[in-house]
Formats: sequence, C-alpha cells, structure tokens
Amino acid sequence: MKKEDVIYRLLQRHLDKQAVGFPAVKSGADIRLLKRLFTPDEAALALHLSYKPSPLDEIVQKASPGRTADQTKSLLDSMLMKGAIGWKKKNGVNHWFVMPMVIGMYEAQDGVPSRAFLLDAMAYMRTPAFGTSMLAARPSQMRTIPIDKTISAEHGTATYEQIRAVIRDAPLPIVAVQCICREAMVMRKRPCKQTRRLETCLGFGDMAASALRRGHGREISREEALNILALNEKDGLVLQPANAQKPEFVCSCCGCCCGMLNMLKRLPRPLDFWTCGFYASVNADLCTRCGRCVTRCQAGAVALKGPGGRAKISLNRCIGCGLCVTTCPASAI
Repeated sequence: MKKEDVIYRLLQRHLDKQAVGFPAVKSGADIRLLKRLFTPDEAALALHLSYKPSPLDEIVQKASPGRTADQTKSLLDSMLMKGAIGWKKKNGVNHWFVMPMVIGMYEAQDGVPSRAFLLDAMAYMRTPAFGTSMLAARPSQMRTIPIDKTISAEHGTATYEQIRAVIRDAPLPIVAVQCICREAMVMRKRPCKQTRRLETCLGFGDMAASALRRGHGREISREEALNILALNEKDGLVLQPANAQKPEFVCSCCGCCCGMLNMLKRLPRPLDFWTCGFYASVNADLCTRCGRCVTRCQAGAVALKGPGGRAKISLNRCIGCGLCVTTCPASAI
C-alpha cells in the first residue's frame, strides 16, 4: 500500500465499523471513492466522527490537538459541502457525523455529481462485499410505502405506512432533489424507462437543511411535495423512505435505475432483506390476462402463469408498493 493511502485505509475500516458498513473491495474502488471525498487532513479528522452527531467542542477536544476550533470547523464544513459527512442542528448547535455510502455519501452528491465519482460509486456498490454489508444491516435500511390509493381508510393503517401522513408530519424544510441513480444512468446513455423526470426524490428536516446548505435541491411546500409524489405514482415509481418512524427522505425508485431495487431483484427471496407492511393478491376470476401488472411491477414479482395465463404474484418478491393495483383495468388485484 502506498504511504499516502494508509489514512484512507484507516478511514475505510472506521466507516466499516459504523451502523451500516463500508467494506474493503479488491478493486480499490473503496479507496478511490474516499480520495474523491476527503483530503488526507479531512480523512484524519473523520476518524474521530461516528454516526452519532457531535458538536464542535467535542470534536476539537478528541480529534484536533494543536488545531484551533476555526481550523477544525473549516475542515468539517469542507467535508460537508462535498457530501462526505452529515450535519444537523440540535438545540441551535451545529453537529457533524459520518454517513454510510447509502443512504448518505452517494445521495449527497445530488448537485452536479462528477462522472468519475459515479463510475467509482457504481463499481463499488455492485460488489458482493458492499451488497452483503448493506443487506445484513438490521433493521433493514429501506422499506416500501404503498401509494395511498391502494389502502382503504377503514383498514386503520398506521401513519408509518401512509405517505400523506409522512408529508403532513414531516419537519420543515422540504426539498425536492434530482435522483442521482437516474442521473448516473443518463450519464451512461441508459435513460430511465419509467420517467423522464429527474426531480423525484424528497428530503425533510435535517436532511433537507443539509442539502440546502450545500446548495443542492429546491425548497418546496407540502402541497408541491404531494404533487410530485402523484406524478411519481403516475409514472410507476416505488416510494422508498428510510425504515424509521419519522423518515428524513422518500426516494421514488424504478427497477431500471435504482441500485437498491436492482440489488433486491437479483435475490431469490428479496423479502428476507426488505421491510414492507403489505402485499398484493389477485382475484383469478376477474383477471383478464392483459399483463399490465407485469410491466408495472418494479420488483419482478408478477407473472402470467398457469393454464389460463392469469396474473400470479410471488410473495417472496412483492414489496407492497401497490402500483399494480391502480392500473389493473379489471380491478382484479
């Protein structure tokens, strides 16, 4: 290993010990990514950050002997502006923390991501080591919220599973950001098959404030957020927020561009690694075998099977998004 790479290997190992890991890979894409995001001095400082947000005085005390508070803050702000670390205000005080690759450093390149970064990111995130680390995290990092039209009010569904309630209760500000996965595919001349729109993803509260501080995203109202989600539903995108009671983001994903969905589609039992509260079922007597649900499904969970060629849903693959329900002309799902 080159002498100048030692600090980046130490940082890789430090990040790999966090709640969601950052494993080493033989290709060296892990180190290349860290070099794009951190200078050697920044990497040395990041070794003293964890996923738990820390204020400046604590960081200076344990990480910066011989460095002033202003010098330390300058390094922290530099990393933040590059999307290398996270930032939030707690009780009016700035706090900083390290982020996982997903959802974190990758999505924080939501301004104008460089081609070099995206190529290295894709090379890294497609490795078995990264996929295993991401899927092994417990609780699972992502979940599916079904589109509102598929849930009857009398079911009494908790707000955890209702997207309108998420938007209504989300802390301000709210930002709309361009989907970095679709940006990456456009850069590779493989545009999304589901939508031509890039501004499909939403951030709330601290995550939104961080994006705005970096000069990324567009601040929007709750009403516009709901309008964007309505367009996402029309285009057949899956709503994927963080697996938390109060998520700080909602991604709107497709099976052709989204790294998470692509990873899951390659698994024999995606539901072993995913959180969802619903699944779809088919009334075979009503099914007209049109196949619209097959093309609408972003998880590869629906097929026309059996003697009559009617729709059948694999419960090991269905992630409960509800997109097939709203477009079935026979109301069979």
